[in-house]
Amino acid sequence: MAGKIIKAPRGTQDILGTDSYKWQFVERLALENAGLFGFSEMRTPTFEQMDLFKRSVGDTTDVVQKEMYEVRAEKGKDLYGLKPEGTAGAVRSAIENNLLKGALPLKVCYVTPCFRHERPQAGRLREFHQFGVEMFGAQSPSADVEVICVARELFQMIGLKQVMLNINSIGCPTCRAEYHKALTEYFRQYQDKLCTTCLERLDKNPMRILDCKSTVCSEIAKGAPVVLDYLCDDCKEHFEGVKKRLDALGIEYKIDPTIVRGLDYYTKTVFEFISGDLGAQATVCGGGRYDGLVKQMGGDPTPALGFAVGLERLLLIMEAQGIEIPKPETCELFIASMGEAANIKACELTNALRSEGFYAECDLMNRSVKAQMKYANKIGAKYTMVLGESELESGIAKLKEMETGTEREVDFRADLAQALYDITIERATEDLAEEFGGEALASAMGMKR
Repeated sequence: MAGKIIKAPRGTQDILGTDSYKWQFVERLALENAGLFGFSEMRTPTFEQMDLFKRSVGDTTDVVQKEMYEVRAEKGKDLYGLKPEGTAGAVRSAIENNLLKGALPLKVCYVTPCFRHERPQAGRLREFHQFGVEMFGAQSPSADVEVICVARELFQMIGLKQVMLNINSIGCPTCRAEYHKALTEYFRQYQDKLCTTCLERLDKNPMRILDCKSTVCSEIAKGAPVVLDYLCDDCKEHFEGVKKRLDALGIEYKIDPTIVRGLDYYTKTVFEFISGDLGAQATVCGGGRYDGLVKQMGGDPTPALGFAVGLERLLLIMEAQGIEIPKPETCELFIASMGEAANIKACELTNALRSEGFYAECDLMNRSVKAQMKYANKIGAKYTMVLGESELESGIAKLKEMETGTEREVDFRADLAQALYDITIERATEDLAEEFGGEALASAMGMKR
């Protein structure tokens, strides 16, 4: 009797071959785009010391209080957490590996899985993936704008439409202390209506109340004091510098004083890119400054900033906007065979083609020729070739183009890769001539007819 089928955990998903090419496309584009700005890839562990996230993300946040996955080592007392976001690990790595002692600014980027125990919904899973960038050592408003430009350029390369940039400043610890006093005084008027979590936040970090998902708390928060009214002169100057540079680059933005971001480490500039293509407005990218985090985690005082993009959400928005992702190449040649000797030759030719960069296949299932051709059709093979006794004796076989049924003879004992390459170029040239016209094609290729 077969055992019960085990399914994937709730809030996770399998990314199958039918979709993995989409992920590869977006991840490759994101890393290549970041590379144009000087960001190099960093890979950090999936789990870290739990204290790392309490010190960085903040022990008053929903992430640490409600959403973290804890892992305790067997026979040990060490407590670990599955990473809920990418910044903390990047900062830890930069400090531990003395990267901040080198040339600054240090620019790193990553694609990483993250984990949060929350209610699964569209674009929000318990295991999700982020593309992020982090910049260390630069404190000027120009650095803020460059990081924003990395995200904006990625969205433009992908072809996203109607993605709006919202910005805010949440100040530094000095001016935020005054703002906290004002918030605490305001929310104490409604403490009998606040949720249990926000009551705890009231004394520890009242700004977290602004980020509460409770309908009651969020309604109360609408009348709360605005952080921009409490900025010190330095933070005001920095925010004005960001706005001036965005204006100079012609980047449209909206000032949204309600943005505080969900993690405690942010300072000064915070920003989000918003899309309305998932039903309600959704944040596709969020980031900002965290100038005190490196020191807080044991490093020397170092200004820093970054952002993260949720890849699940990004792919959903791309699908909603009808953005097509190039599909991977299908099999270029399937070599069918009849008999042991022919199958051995097919294996030999297939591997020779692969070493020349062609996607080639041969029969591995001992099928009949008819079944082999059905399989070749299912995998979308562009060309097929059948080997039998007569073909092995003569060294000549018929190469069939599956789309048109056109056949031509090739000498497979000679350079089969070159023959396939020549046929591919010939077919592509014919397609271009049909699309653009012979004269236009000749002109484009610098040739005379």
